[in-house]
Amino acid sequence: MAHHALSSQESYNPNHLLDILLGKMQLKNDAALSRMLEVAPPVISKIRHHRLPVGASLLIRMHEVTGMSIRDLRDLMGDRRTKYRLSDAQGRPKPEEKAAAAAQQQQQTQNNEATPSSSGNYAH
Repeated sequence: MAHHALSSQESYNPNHLLDILLGKMQLKNDAALSRMLEVAPPVISKIRHHRLPVGASLLIRMHEVTGMSIRDLRDLMGDRRTKYRLSDAQGRPKPEEKAAAAAQQQQQTQNNEATPSSSGNYAH
């Protein structure tokens, strides 16, 4: 079973959040909750079984539907992180993109050298 990094936190319990939402919105089951949040029912199931984290877009949707703050929603599921760290790889260009950009820059440099400048030796 694949677990996401947040599930390693002892306090992380997305079921508590989902149960609170069921009660707050007076819904009978997870299927009704999935309809209210406009997600497929397997998404709720995967969250309950710790196979899928509660992502940012779902948190935002929960906020829109319930009016609860994102911080409160995160607290209800036990997500107590105050900072989010991106890996070093995120935001960097892929090696092939880097090579393509370097080739394009080299081509532009060559084109600029081949183009005669307007300040050349022309008779006036």
